[in-house]
Amino acid sequence: MFREMRRKKQLLTLEESTAVLHRGTSGVLALAGDDGYPYAVPMSYVYDGAKLYFHCAKSGHKLDAIRRNCRASFCVIDQDQIVPEEYTSHFRSVIVFGTMRILEDDGEKRAAIEALALKYAPDDDAADRNRAIDREWAPLCMLELTIDHITGKEAIELVKAKRPSGQ
Repeated sequence: MFREMRRKKQLLTLEESTAVLHRGTSGVLALAGDDGYPYAVPMSYVYDGAKLYFHCAKSGHKLDAIRRNCRASFCVIDQDQIVPEEYTSHFRSVIVFGTMRILEDDGEKRAAIEALALKYAPDDDAADRNRAIDREWAPLCMLELTIDHITGKEAIELVKAKRPSGQ
């Protein structure tokens, strides 16, 4: 169902790909938008080891697109070091493919926003996080991306740098 990567030497392992998802702070969510146009929007997120979670308003282009077609992809760029003298970049990125779901259950929604808050404000105590969440609860919508496929890729230069010398 999902395409095989052409440049297999550059393929990240599942462990490397999930490490990128854990490290990342933002990515681009791609949905089927209005009138057949792709809709790609930068989003902050949290990865719990199985699913990705996002927050948004209770109405808008994203939600309209998800309601029409729940399939999505999400791309996280882990590294993009420009190397002008080589006319290239030393990159590492991951793309996740899956299905989106709008969380309706308050318990699921609360767990997802708490995980997101903890990721972005890890030094705040629980009481501060709960006050912030309670303050923004009414207009808050939480989205869940169930992962069907993950693929990661890095520049061949990064692949070569990982090899022991002499290989």
